[in-house]
Amino acid sequence: MKAYIDCYPCFFNQTIKTARRITKDEKKIWEILNQVSKFIPQIPFGATPPEIGREIYRIISEQTGVEDPFQEIKKDCIQQALSLYPEMRKKRDSSRDPLMTAIRLSIAGNVIDFGTSRTFDLEKDVRQILSQDFAVCDYDEFLRGLEKASRILYIADNAGETVFDRFLLEVLPVPITYVVRGQAIINDATKEDARISGIEKEAFIVSSGCDAPGTIMNLCSEEFSEMFRSADLIISKGQGNYEGLSEEPLPIFFLLKAKCGVIAEDLGVEKGSIVLKKSSQIN
Repeated sequence: MKAYIDCYPCFFNQTIKTARRITKDEKKIWEILNQVSKFIPQIPFGATPPEIGREIYRIISEQTGVEDPFQEIKKDCIQQALSLYPEMRKKRDSSRDPLMTAIRLSIAGNVIDFGTSRTFDLEKDVRQILSQDFAVCDYDEFLRGLEKASRILYIADNAGETVFDRFLLEVLPVPITYVVRGQAIINDATKEDARISGIEKEAFIVSSGCDAPGTIMNLCSEEFSEMFRSADLIISKGQGNYEGLSEEPLPIFFLLKAKCGVIAEDLGVEKGSIVLKKSSQIN
């Protein structure tokens, strides 16, 4: 998905909020904004939001010397999610359709996103999503895809959300490769975040090699690219991965909450909607 014009105010807003997380020096923040402002005119038309975000966070890191400003917040989000895990697992296991409930819980974790919002009520949002109607629900196609798949590639999004991914990983019937970012970027999940979340119990964890806030194939490792191209079924979590992979000609299912108006428009849904959407390559 290419960046829309309406994405650009968001890039500046993210710059200010992230810089203020690192420093209270208004002059330094002004200098960072100046650098981002110089970068924006160089962006080619058609670039995706994760490609642009990658460069913006690189500028912030270079200007401040801080590589992972969200490190402590990620740990807090994982612990908050782990505190809800026992209760939510019981809800899944006692539901009429544990797989669908697991999908809902996995999507519910997608509210943990510091790229679009700094505030959320995790417990309240989870309970809402458990009863919320889907705006797009390609569940039957997902079931058919599962029947044919011998292995699943599951592309993770945010730290904390990783705990909610476990609900789905635990009930998928075939081996799973769980894909995280190549290095820290915003609050996206890394290998360390996945391990703390307990993912190793359910899946084999690999890095995509990508350091953008989404999966950009030309920035990924050769190892991951081979896995991606040969996958029977791919589950893509969150908005950043949708932005990077929505035009890839492969059997992908996108699981997300449309927290951003631009992404909601691209999906043809209302902002705040939950989505289980198949790629155009799945008949």
